[in-house]
Amino acid sequence: MKKTIIWTLVILAMVGGAVGVWWKVKAAQNGPNLDVFAQCLKDKGATMYGAYWCSHCQNQKKLFGSSFAHVSYVECTQDVKKCEEQKIKGYPTWIFADGSRNEGEISLEDLASKTGCTLPVK
Repeated sequence: MKKTIIWTLVILAMVGGAVGVWWKVKAAQNGPNLDVFAQCLKDKGATMYGAYWCSHCQNQKKLFGSSFAHVSYVECTQDVKKCEEQKIKGYPTWIFADGSRNEGEISLEDLASKTGCTLPVK
């Protein structure tokens, strides 16, 4: 009886450890949650202009993962007038609150530096 209890506890500890390791690996694969950072970019007036077919835009979106939903984004194939008004010539183009712009892909670190938003620790 005592051996059964001990073995049960050992097996439960091993399963718990395996689940813990799996959880940590899964979290590392997903990277940091960028929701707060993406929302900060929006709050600071940074907007990305792009097109669904643009590979550089897709790369830019991938940097944010699911947090891209919080980024202020204008799809130029759907909002042509707005993109013309902003004189968008290439994709992606970021326009900031101070009127400055960045054409092409930009790192999250550079976005943080430009806006004052804080990136989460990896």
